[in-house]
Amino acid sequence: MPSEKPSPAQGSWPLRFEPGERTARRAAGEWPGLTLAGVATRMAQDHPDDIAVMDECGALDYVTCLRRATDMARGLYEIGLHPGDTVSFQLPNWTEAVILNVACALGGFVINPVIPIYRQAELTFILADCRARIAFIPERWRGVDYGAIYEELRAELPGLKAVATVRGAGELAFEDIEARGRDAHHALQAADPDDAKLIIYTSGTTGQPKGVLYSHNQSRRPLSQSFETWGLKAGDTLLMPSPVTHVTGYSYGMEMPFQFGTRTILMERWDAAEALAISRREQVDFMIGATPFLAELASEAEKLGERLPSLRIYACGGAAVPPALIDRANRLFENCRAFRVFGSSECPMVTQGCLDDPDRAARSDGRVNDWEVKIVDDEDQPLPPGIEGEILARGPSLFRGYTDPEATKETFDSQGYFRTGDLGILTADGILTVTGRKKDIIIRGGENLSAKEIEDALHTHPAIKEAAVVSMPHDRLGEGVCAYVIPATSAPMPSVAQLVDFLKQYGLARQKCPDRIEAVNDLPRTASGKVQKHILRNMIREKLRGAAGNPS
Repeated sequence: MPSEKPSPAQGSWPLRFEPGERTARRAAGEWPGLTLAGVATRMAQDHPDDIAVMDECGALDYVTCLRRATDMARGLYEIGLHPGDTVSFQLPNWTEAVILNVACALGGFVINPVIPIYRQAELTFILADCRARIAFIPERWRGVDYGAIYEELRAELPGLKAVATVRGAGELAFEDIEARGRDAHHALQAADPDDAKLIIYTSGTTGQPKGVLYSHNQSRRPLSQSFETWGLKAGDTLLMPSPVTHVTGYSYGMEMPFQFGTRTILMERWDAAEALAISRREQVDFMIGATPFLAELASEAEKLGERLPSLRIYACGGAAVPPALIDRANRLFENCRAFRVFGSSECPMVTQGCLDDPDRAARSDGRVNDWEVKIVDDEDQPLPPGIEGEILARGPSLFRGYTDPEATKETFDSQGYFRTGDLGILTADGILTVTGRKKDIIIRGGENLSAKEIEDALHTHPAIKEAAVVSMPHDRLGEGVCAYVIPATSAPMPSVAQLVDFLKQYGLARQKCPDRIEAVNDLPRTASGKVQKHILRNMIREKLRGAAGNPS
């Protein structure tokens, strides 16, 4: 890609705003007009030597981060990127991801985090859909040769002009681009606060991931609410086990230090014993993570008699959270308030927990904060407090639409509320409890998995005539993947291990492969022929409960 003067990219992402919304939210102070570029520059000036983020390989202070991010932004200009272009990264929780995120803000690029578990099938779709111009990857990580995967993909992605390796050798390395930028003198063209900043993908009910669009204003807003509601302060330390390629890890792990002066410790791999040691050594103040993280941290602490006196906050979400787990954590960690929260990639932190009521902290998903929420029936009619229905939400943190305009149209009601696809009950005093899902997804260890995507892959197997995928209880991950299959008469039924090998060859991530297969002669259906998945979920739940009660 030749060196050339940067100019605005063609086809910038159109963002969805309600009529008059920008003016109203600015006037209310909900969107202060700050960008990551601006706050990162301010922190480097005011607190140059303070640590912003650290991983197991070292720490990154504010002034070093800004310097390296500036070099990276100019280096991206040098290799031919323009403001508005999309920069993808499929990285673990490494500090290079933080540098890249700040660089994209400085240079006016759109950042696209990609979950490390994704393989060919997901990557081909995502990188084409977001119009990625460059992707940053590890050469190898956890036994996976990412270089080989991307080499195979590039023939199908003519718009992907470069692949850069991080912490490894390659044709183009992260440091090479930094070096190019160090000698360049391009004026940085940071984005407007209302411009597209982030595209993060979430599994949709149609089976294909959906590209969720955010501007700078929406990226900041949930952080400001958490900072205030949870009683955080500058200098507090966050231990972040969630991937920075998820909206939680991205926002709280990579952005909060620059917005509010907290310090992030990134965990590359989750290990409860290591998390406990880090928390004790670094005096960790708060954590945000899915159910398995809290459950395993509590078990490890209980085993060692560790009370973690510095830990004040644990916000738990992303998967089913048993009330007993919150109760246990609040008993075990002597100064900690653990609580459930509710949100998604499209509407982060709709609730911020119930810090003043331990019972509600464990048995509800918390108080609605900074959002308007309504509960509706199947005809979109609002329901009174205490009645279950679909949760719809709107507010200053709401995403600005999908990369697919048709998907955007389908997901908002006439008043601008987002249809979450989740079922819940809202009390008169604003306490929300999520009771189920209309979406056909499985939340496995905090990862949203599309049942249809897994079914589509299963249907390519010659031994399977029809498949229906549902969630099943899983002790550690919250939910597992159960596939009910009608075998084809012409072939023997594969084992789970054989099916996993087949699906991995198909290009499906290992985490999406079924944990269990149930061969059946038929599937329960409605009169119109639709599979009744609630019956299948009940069947596997009862079967597992019976097996637990009769171990013989």
